[in-house]
Amino acid sequence: MNDFKIGDLHVRRPIIQGGMGVAISLSGLASAVANQGGIGVISAVGIGMTEPDYVKNFKKANLRALKKEIQKARSKTDGVIGVNIMMAVTDFEDLLNISIDEKVDVIFIGAGLPLHLPGCLTEDCRQNLKSKIIPKVSSAKAVGLILKYWDRKYNHVPDGFVIEGPLAGGHLGFSKTELEGGIDNLENMIANAVELVKPYEDKFGRNIPIIAAGGIYNGKDIYNIMNTGASAVKMGTRFVTTYECDASIKFKESYINSVKEDITIIKSPVGLPGRAIRNQYLNEVEAGDQKPFRCNWRCLKTCDYTKVPYCIAGALFSAAQGKMTEGFSFAGAKAYLADRLISVSDLFDELVSEYDLAALES
Repeated sequence: MNDFKIGDLHVRRPIIQGGMGVAISLSGLASAVANQGGIGVISAVGIGMTEPDYVKNFKKANLRALKKEIQKARSKTDGVIGVNIMMAVTDFEDLLNISIDEKVDVIFIGAGLPLHLPGCLTEDCRQNLKSKIIPKVSSAKAVGLILKYWDRKYNHVPDGFVIEGPLAGGHLGFSKTELEGGIDNLENMIANAVELVKPYEDKFGRNIPIIAAGGIYNGKDIYNIMNTGASAVKMGTRFVTTYECDASIKFKESYINSVKEDITIIKSPVGLPGRAIRNQYLNEVEAGDQKPFRCNWRCLKTCDYTKVPYCIAGALFSAAQGKMTEGFSFAGAKAYLADRLISVSDLFDELVSEYDLAALES
């Protein structure tokens, strides 16, 4: 299991922990992963809900909490720390600016196609930019579109790409019809993306790593997907059932106690399909029960809070706190495989051993 580079950033292990919101991956999990040589990632989505004044000052709470979590992570590790930011959130650029100001090593941008560069990433600002910028997309086609547009418009390319396949947890970049059959698999997407970046690597004289995500659970999965050309993997679900994960023990137990049939695709209030673990809360929503809520601040650009049956941010944060009757767990397709809690250190050892065994058997 070789190290890899994102530009001049050296990463000892090609394992990136997925940024999971709301309040699932904060400084505790991110720093633990970074200490093992991977990239630990703080999720910025709804991060202000951890602050006592978020109801009255949601935007300020978000920025304050993100800054606090980055600094806490830095105090616990000298490893590589990243932040995951969704383009779909209302304060996307503010969260991006905080991450850049705090000089996080890597910024992953998801939940949208980042064709237009924010002001903080224009040419003048890039001269002093420490953070690596990596879009997260759901197809090789999206990789090609971003490369072509950034090259023509900005004479610049991203520092890498995450391609998240259809087996991922949380909100998915595919329609429900696509998820139910016939969609391209992650291996093909990775192989196609690797070919797409080659002419841009030659033109700009730099490596553009392709990172695979979605449905990668063990060391054998890592070995197999890296043989298609991926430089690294991004894993969320597997890190939930670690001691260091910032979520409540009850949230983690929802993974450990689940069976394959519990993993389901839901229609999120924001209009996207999502993969979650079925529970009483989701059953009640599916039965038509309304979950009254008050929208204190429109956190997602695509959410019409007057027409949805529940607040997705509120439900996810409740679950993160262990209030499973008031929310639910997003999870990847292989979440049901979790059978115990494990330390991040032991998990890395396990993944490396499984990877080495797969290499020997190939």
